[in-house]
Amino acid sequence: MVSVTRTRRATSAAGPALLLCAAVPLVAAVLVAPVLQAGPARAAGPPAVLAAPQPGPNVFVEVMPSTVEPGHIVGLRASCQDNSVGAIVVSDAFGRVAVQPQRGLLFGTAMVKDRVLPGNYRVKLECRGGETASTMLQVVRTMKPSRGPATGFGGGAGGVAADLLLPGGLALTVAGMVVWAAARRRGTGG
Repeated sequence: MVSVTRTRRATSAAGPALLLCAAVPLVAAVLVAPVLQAGPARAAGPPAVLAAPQPGPNVFVEVMPSTVEPGHIVGLRASCQDNSVGAIVVSDAFGRVAVQPQRGLLFGTAMVKDRVLPGNYRVKLECRGGETASTMLQVVRTMKPSRGPATGFGGGAGGVAADLLLPGGLALTVAGMVVWAAARRRGTGG
């Protein structure tokens, strides 16, 4: 019932001024909001508070990881003034790639060309609104894994001792078989 009474006051000649001076600010705010929203339709233009433009997001582009080998995939994260539509990301390292809206930003992936030379490459964002941003991608040579230390058998041992392992082991096996055969003859013959 209180809201009905306050609504009648809001439509009276005193209007919203009485509501702003009311003792209960919460009830006043709830009742003034519909009057302010309806105001721009009757007035020549919207109030100055409602007409202030909201600042857009920053324009940027990021590459993750920022250092990569040829043939690997990188993730792209970007932002334009309007992130509800896609944009294009361009680089000599991977060509042209579209980034699409997702969770309020623009996302995409790109594969670095297999035959791209090591070096730093510019990655440029081209928004549909004309905004641009850029960052750098570093391409490094393909790294080959190093061999482990030569610490034992299995081809890891080197030098003169390695050349004697197989023949020495074979000679010991043959000698053991000869000794076993001779011992067996003695046990059965004598």
